[in-house]
Formats: sequence, C-alpha cells, structure tokens
Amino acid sequence: LVRKIAQELGVDLDSLTGTGPQGRITEDDVRGAAAPSEGRREPLRGVRRVIAEHMTRSHREVPAVTWVEECDFSAVDLKLLVPTVLKACAQALQHFPELNARLEGSDLVYLDRYDLGVAVQTENGLVVPVVRSCDSRSVEEVRAEVDRLAEAARAGTLEPEELRGSTFTVTSAGKLAGLFQTPLVNHPEVAILSIGRIAERAVVRDGEIVAAPIGYVSVTFDHRVVDGARAAEFGLAVIRLLEQG
Repeated sequence: LVRKIAQELGVDLDSLTGTGPQGRITEDDVRGAAAPSEGRREPLRGVRRVIAEHMTRSHREVPAVTWVEECDFSAVDLKLLVPTVLKACAQALQHFPELNARLEGSDLVYLDRYDLGVAVQTENGLVVPVVRSCDSRSVEEVRAEVDRLAEAARAGTLEPEELRGSTFTVTSAGKLAGLFQTPLVNHPEVAILSIGRIAERAVVRDGEIVAAPIGYVSVTFDHRVVDGARAAEFGLAVIRLLEQG
C-alpha cells in the first residue's frame, strides 16, 4: 500500500527516513514528503505524538456530550481548588459507579478504587498523572500528591506507572480556563470533569445582588454508557459538595 501511494504521489521511497517501527516507512511519511514544502515541517515525536494519537482515538471512538452548570465557590479555598475538586469527585463517584468505570470492548468495567487523573500542562504537552486513593486521603494529602506529581510532570521525571490506571479525570486551567470547556474524555475512562475560570460575578441572595466567586463545572461523558440525566445528577452532586465546603 505504501509503495502504491508513493508511486501515485511521485515520491522516491529511497529518499525517505521511516518513522514507523524499526524505521519502517509509513503512509504518513510518504504523504508528508509529497506535501508542499512551504513552512517549517516538524514530525510529531515523543509525548506530543502520544498525545495526538490518544486524543484522535478519543475523538473518533467516544460519542461525547458535555453538561455545564455554574457553581458558587465561596466555601472553597481557591488555593486548594484542584485537591478539593478531586475529593468532591471521589465522594460523588461512589454514588455514580457508571462514571467511575472503563469501557473495554463491549464490557463496562466498574472500578472500586478512586484513582483520579489530573491534567497538567508541561512544555512538552498535556499529561495526566494519577492521584491514587482520593477517597481515603485528606485534602491536604491530596494537595501534597498533586504538587509532587505536577512538579515531576514538568521536570519530565514521572514514572510510567504514575500515568496509568486512572478511573476518572479532573482538569482545570486556572486563569487560562475560559468560561467553560468541553474536554475530551480520557479514553478508556467514560467521563471527565473540568472547572472553568472562577471570577467575581453578580448573584442574587435573599433578594439582594451580591458579588460571589462563580465558575462553571463541566462534565463530558461517553453517551454510550452514561445517560444525560445521570451525568447531570453527578455534576450537581459535585457542585453541592463544593458549595457546602
């Protein structure tokens, strides 16, 4: 097939350096060589290539739907936002087992552990290290682990095991988050929760207009195995926990 494509596109295979296993020339190598040479060309490698492959698979295979609702973060110490959200998710997931699961072929595997992935931006791209046992750790313990994993991620020293086995993912981009997001599900998980930018906004309390730190909570889920009503109930459960403090 690769040789046929090369003939059709007029590409000399002997002039190419393969990027496939054992240096094999791939279809992408051939098509890349046939494309116009305008601009700087740089093949995807390492972490960026893994990210591209993972995101492509998620987008191709998962019929994703996103539910969004606002949340009052007055009761949350925003310096502890991510660990607090991880704890709230772990607590809520115990009542929504179909969201703490993995889709393997035609089987939905319900998991009895709460090992939550947390998205971390690095110079080489986005990685998702795993915070183990979020249900049984305190917020301070979760914060310490998030800080350790984030530092290791940015230094490029994460162990492979620290990137495997998550049951659910949380993402928050802080001030860069925008109003809300529709993130891709971290395949083979079936749902992901994101926190939008939190800012002082006008809200009505007891008939009075006051300012409060408001942000949007988004739950993106795999509609093959999670119904919209259940995803909404889960999102509202997380919001209640955050608003109660």
